[in-house]
Amino acid sequence: MTRFSGLGILLLVVVLSIYSMQWVLQATPQTERGLTEEDIDRWMTELSNWGRWGPEDQLGAVNLITPEKQKQAAGLVREGISLSLARPLNKEKSLDNPVPFEHVMIRNGVDDPDRSSADSYAISYHGSAFTHLDALSHFFHKGKMYNGFSQQEVTRKGAGKLDILTLKNGIFTRAILVDIPRLKGVPYLEQGTPIYPEDLEAWEKKAGVRISSGDVVFVRTGRWARRAAVGPFTSSSGMAGLHASCARWLKERDVAMVGTDGVGDVRPSGIEGLGFPLHRLLLVALGVHIFDNTDLEELAQTAARLNRWEFLLTVAPMPVPGGTGSPVNPIATF
Repeated sequence: MTRFSGLGILLLVVVLSIYSMQWVLQATPQTERGLTEEDIDRWMTELSNWGRWGPEDQLGAVNLITPEKQKQAAGLVREGISLSLARPLNKEKSLDNPVPFEHVMIRNGVDDPDRSSADSYAISYHGSAFTHLDALSHFFHKGKMYNGFSQQEVTRKGAGKLDILTLKNGIFTRAILVDIPRLKGVPYLEQGTPIYPEDLEAWEKKAGVRISSGDVVFVRTGRWARRAAVGPFTSSSGMAGLHASCARWLKERDVAMVGTDGVGDVRPSGIEGLGFPLHRLLLVALGVHIFDNTDLEELAQTAARLNRWEFLLTVAPMPVPGGTGSPVNPIATF
């Protein structure tokens, strides 16, 4: 073997090694699982939608629900089957419902004959008990809310900017169910199980759907199936949910809103010193409203039976001036 042929073989080996390394890097999921608080701070800028729809915008990613998107969503109604995605407003105190829904009868048919019945409601809906929709004013990051509005806009009188009243015209769009327990072949995810971007993509391939601009994404962890099997548990003790790394993926897909059957974020978050990093990224940086504590059990069963994972979503939040969110009853229609 000549000196030059030896060099040629060496050069070929080096080129093939470089190509192989590039292929491995491309083929390996690039999920950032060891995120730090500094990473989240950087992503608050890198993923930001601030100014995208103008400096005074208060709708955020709901702007992605265009008239064309709504017409597409209307075309999804074929079977005429509607399902509620809300939990009943539980009036019983429990481990996962420390501040129950209050229902007080003012008039009734026993004590007030020949008149009428009337009652009053009281609810502390933020938390892990009741199905609700977070307004963009619900979370702050370093003194700011979505689009750069100051957290000082939220006073004892309520939210002066980014309140739930911005959604008074309701939500009408295409929604996708991502059923992670079904993907993994289990009835439910255990407490603290994180869901990564590659899980979302694996579900798309399994279900034959693709999440696109203006969609609402509901991610099932099986939280309520687990509660039925083992009893109530608190989110602070651990809850399956989306890892903060999903924020970049959701931004790339331009989703309009995100919902889960838990509190959105996986708990614990895995990021030292920072709670609810996904809430911060979605609400503050991306302007993406969040549904918490939805009930996706019947939806999952129906979607599997129909083999349809996309549906029309309709939601009408309470038009509360200054409200940082609202209890809601989302409706899925196939």
